[in-house]
Amino acid sequence: MLSTITNRSILFAAGLALASVGAIAADHPTVGYTDTPFIPGQKWRVHDGTRPQRRVVTPGKTFSHLAPPPSDATVLFDGHDLSKWKGTKGEAGWKVEKGYMEVADGAGSIRTKEEFGDFQLHLEFATPSVVKGDSQGRGNSGVIIYGIYEVQVLDSYNNPTYPDGQVGAMYGQFPPLVNAAKAPGEWQSYDIIFESAQWDKEGKLTKKANVTVILNGVLLHNRKEFTGPVKHRDVAPYVQHAPKGPIELQDHHNPTRFRNIWIRSVGEYD
Repeated sequence: MLSTITNRSILFAAGLALASVGAIAADHPTVGYTDTPFIPGQKWRVHDGTRPQRRVVTPGKTFSHLAPPPSDATVLFDGHDLSKWKGTKGEAGWKVEKGYMEVADGAGSIRTKEEFGDFQLHLEFATPSVVKGDSQGRGNSGVIIYGIYEVQVLDSYNNPTYPDGQVGAMYGQFPPLVNAAKAPGEWQSYDIIFESAQWDKEGKLTKKANVTVILNGVLLHNRKEFTGPVKHRDVAPYVQHAPKGPIELQDHHNPTRFRNIWIRSVGEYD
């Protein structure tokens, strides 16, 4: 009788625990969400906390770190000033020192003054060496293309979060193939190749935007198509936009650092 009561008690307690997790998942981004719409073409919801965590891959010590720009590249940040950038709230108000720029909390995001079509982008980032917070509260920033499509920046080193929000994710749409994050404070390299969406003369979408992402020498996405514009906790359809746009770095209230940023046109075959 004691055994039966104990088993029932354990089952009841387990049921309460599962219910509690479900409740937390509904409104706490550490676990994820259960009340968001399904991502088009997938069985997962936006920021789904039940989606499997990515397999960890330890990257090599360096890959394209401190890679000098090719001769046809536009240097967006050489460690000295923010002359190629403007702020979403006015002037680009981020701190510049020791060869890097750092997010200034409250200054707003910054974006390039120049606009770009299909491109190859190189940049390097470092999340704060002093770890504060967890999940989306650790080293959160982002590379936001045209203000529409986001490749996530986050401290994902021993930091579980919803997989479509970890470093390298096509935010809210596709997690990276693997987790190749380096430790907090270490410089990490992003090499991103982006192809813009296209529409015909009648305004019909003929090509979705796609992206190839390499983090620290590890492939995370290979010409993966965006399902549409990126939105937090939601999905959005494609809306026709210009074939060129700016590159934005996000202020998400974490002092993330960036350095060695350059970009070049993909070009066309003859």
